[in-house]
Amino acid sequence: MAFTLEQLNARVQERAGASPDESYTAALLARGVEKCAQTLGEEAVEAAIAAVTRDRVGLTAEAGDVLFHLLVLLQSAGVSLAEVMAELQSRTAQSGLEEKAARQDGRQ
Repeated sequence: MAFTLEQLNARVQERAGASPDESYTAALLARGVEKCAQTLGEEAVEAAIAAVTRDRVGLTAEAGDVLFHLLVLLQSAGVSLAEVMAELQSRTAQSGLEEKAARQDGRQ
């Protein structure tokens, strides 16, 4: 059975309650949303670099880091994976181009 995003999210939630001395996840969360966001940004840049240099193995590893750190950031910010998935599901009613054109709040 494949490891799912939901299982990873459950592990992040579980580790959030651990001691920061025993868990990287808990230590990162203890440093606050700003540090979680910074770390996600760093991992995303590393993933982008791996992609443009055609480093398949590196991109695979960095993509895992991005997903993990996104879930940690969501945990830190109090946003659930279910909320994100509901947002994505709501976008499936129209094409991505239509959805982007219909945005009223200036998001790209």
